[in-house]
Amino acid sequence: MSSPNSGGEREKLVSKLPAHLQQALKVRAAQLQIDMQDAVTNGIQAWRNCSDDLPTVNTAGADSFGTYLPEGLYEDFKVDCRERGVSYIQGLAQSVVLWLADNPAGVQRTTRRIVVCNQKGGVGKTAVSAGLAQAFAEDPSVVGAAADAAVGGLRVLLVDYDPQGHLTHQLGLTAIPAGEESLITHMLHREQAKQPLLDLTVVISGDRFGGRLRILPAAFDAFLLDSGLTMFRGPREATLERALAPLEEHFDVIVVDSPPSLGLAMDAALNYGRQRDDEKPGSSGLVIPVEAEDTSAQAYGMLIQQIDSLSRDYDLAIEQLGLVVNKFDSRRGYIATSSLEKWKSLGSPPVLAVVPDVKEQREAVRKQRPLLDYAPDCEQAHRMRQIARGVKTA
Repeated sequence: MSSPNSGGEREKLVSKLPAHLQQALKVRAAQLQIDMQDAVTNGIQAWRNCSDDLPTVNTAGADSFGTYLPEGLYEDFKVDCRERGVSYIQGLAQSVVLWLADNPAGVQRTTRRIVVCNQKGGVGKTAVSAGLAQAFAEDPSVVGAAADAAVGGLRVLLVDYDPQGHLTHQLGLTAIPAGEESLITHMLHREQAKQPLLDLTVVISGDRFGGRLRILPAAFDAFLLDSGLTMFRGPREATLERALAPLEEHFDVIVVDSPPSLGLAMDAALNYGRQRDDEKPGSSGLVIPVEAEDTSAQAYGMLIQQIDSLSRDYDLAIEQLGLVVNKFDSRRGYIATSSLEKWKSLGSPPVLAVVPDVKEQREAVRKQRPLLDYAPDCEQAHRMRQIARGVKTA
């Protein structure tokens, strides 16, 4: 299987590995449809983050083994081996054993689908979508703060599902012009599509992401999506899933930045984020940005009505993974503070994070750079990682 990871800068790891581990790694990666280089990368990252004393692996008779790692990871790995007093061969063997244990055979890997939504405009859906995706893709080894427990290293696709295209523009890209092949083509006129949707995705630059983060840009045609769905012959609520399904094998997480709408396009997004039959609870669902003020609560109520209606009509389990209270500023007084307490008092869905209204996000947008690349240590960046941790453990 090919992987977007292969598009990032990589360097060759040359070491040795027992033949039985090489065979187990090859078979398990094939079973789970994962590139071996990604499996070894994830194993090494897990080994570097593991504070437990790991059992020694018998490496007698180890054979030559080579793969490619994200640039810089091999050197960091060798430094860790020296500090732990183990050979590179032993460290690699322990990493592979860890990966095999964390990725058992017979477990079907399901791509997590996270839909960031709220029909109210201006609550920060785009900022939360981008920040969450960046936190999932970020190299865990570069996150220094102890509070930011590693959640990254995943292959992530950002889908700009909003015809306004703010997400696309903020990352320095251009929306796909009307009439050209796009996500909308694959939703409404799949038989006319001439290229795989994966070919339309673009790698988001940033050393912290290692080629793991991609975006499917917005399409101007999306302004007509609701009317196109009205005339669509077939299950309209399944159109987004049908379009994105071929992409899922290439990504661990797909994050959808939804439009401020309660129309048919939103029905398709909600359906895409539902819990599938082979999926455990908390794997996929909705992240809902809100603000600490009254109109945001009213908009949330309308979204809940749509979720309930769609769930009843089609017998779906659509899980709210959590709320994000965005652009919070306690200096706004009683309305802000009391509204925040009301959001927290809901209990379910939980408040994943309270994101302050500070300048770094606006600066990153102006410079058309990912927030976690532009200001990785700012308060907002830490809150994005907090959201990712909350979603990961939901």
